[in-house]
Amino acid sequence: ISCLLAGAFRQKGERMPIAGLALIGLAGAGAASVLLWGRRAESFGVVVADEFGLFITLVLVAIGILTVVLSSGVLERDGLPVGEYYGLTLFAIAGMMLMAVANDLLIIFLALETFSLSVYVLTGMRRDRQQSTEAAFKYFLLGAFSSGFFLYGIAFIFGLTGSTSLDSIGTAVAARAMTSNPLLLVGMGLLIVGFGFKVAAVPFHMWTPDAYEGAPTMVTGFMSTAVKAAAFAAFVRVFLSALEPLRADWMPVLWALAMLTMILGTVVGVAQTNLKRMLAYSSIAHGGYLLVAMVSANEVGKASILFYLAVYAVTNLGAFAVIALLSERDHPREELNDYKGLWHTHPGMSALLAVFLLSLGGFPPMAGFVAKWYVFSAAVRSGEYALAIVGVLTSVVSVFFYLRVVVMMYMTEREEGAVAGPHPPKMATAALALSVLVILYL
Repeated sequence: ISCLLAGAFRQKGERMPIAGLALIGLAGAGAASVLLWGRRAESFGVVVADEFGLFITLVLVAIGILTVVLSSGVLERDGLPVGEYYGLTLFAIAGMMLMAVANDLLIIFLALETFSLSVYVLTGMRRDRQQSTEAAFKYFLLGAFSSGFFLYGIAFIFGLTGSTSLDSIGTAVAARAMTSNPLLLVGMGLLIVGFGFKVAAVPFHMWTPDAYEGAPTMVTGFMSTAVKAAAFAAFVRVFLSALEPLRADWMPVLWALAMLTMILGTVVGVAQTNLKRMLAYSSIAHGGYLLVAMVSANEVGKASILFYLAVYAVTNLGAFAVIALLSERDHPREELNDYKGLWHTHPGMSALLAVFLLSLGGFPPMAGFVAKWYVFSAAVRSGEYALAIVGVLTSVVSVFFYLRVVVMMYMTEREEGAVAGPHPPKMATAALALSVLVILYL
């Protein structure tokens, strides 16, 4: 709210430390999460601050801080309303944090709507671009449908168990031998549709390429990482806790979703020449790898989800940030050809982008390699050899479209008359360099 008020009272051309206000709020949330660690604080039984939820909260704080720091040089250039941008970003993160620690289906739904509405508006914030408005409209319509499915799923489960609390649902399903109740299976299926949309699992992925391409690039980076982290946190909590007694029924469905998501995200991503659409299909494929860890459902699988989300957040946000910082208001630099010979004019940014892309592709010694190895080892331990093999193969294929960008930057000459592009602010460059160090450390 302070960011919105500061933006409202700011005079035209006046500089205000609105980004600083946002960073103060995020730092406070991070400090509170650290202080709550190990205490398992509860609020009326509907919010549980356990280590799982607090870890996701800290990941969201890191995403928020990186987004604020990296966006500071982009907002003025693109003419975006600074107060609204930071205010909506913080509202979205607040909803995501609530979703990560929610222990009740209705609280999860409220958190889902809180951050979804903010992200819809952020997607269409470039009101001078028809593509941005179209992306927001598509995202909003499909998001509304998925919310309807999710709420109907909650209604079915509440009607059968008499509660929306995850603890009570798990107890009721196990005690009353409801595992063969068709209405419970319908409710579970509707929840899968709702979560599948948020994590961009096939066939609920249709919004992803258009929304990612049309949104402002830093918004794309934010929603590709933060939304996925929050959605998977709730997905894991609901299905690996409350609906664990129904595992024999939901595991084949998630198995099929994981397989389709990895294959389609990789195969279609190879054909893309627009970097934002390519990273959109890359995001879909990474959602498939996370579903593999969910299907494994062992201790290694649960731990690998947390590690993978942390690595993916830093890596993917960094890749989108480089695209945003190299772009201009009238020249977005989103096509593959825009990166020909980039290392001649921007050697530092070229190196940073190469590290982010190689990590997404799973090259050692980057963190992306360790994250994928962690997921596939979980699949092997649980006997899901087919998922592990397909995961490895799709990961190898995906290397092609990541390396293609690196080849463009380092092994292709710049075209005559090509514009060099702006040099990014020092603070943004330092944040990206820190992200690279985190990737190498992890």
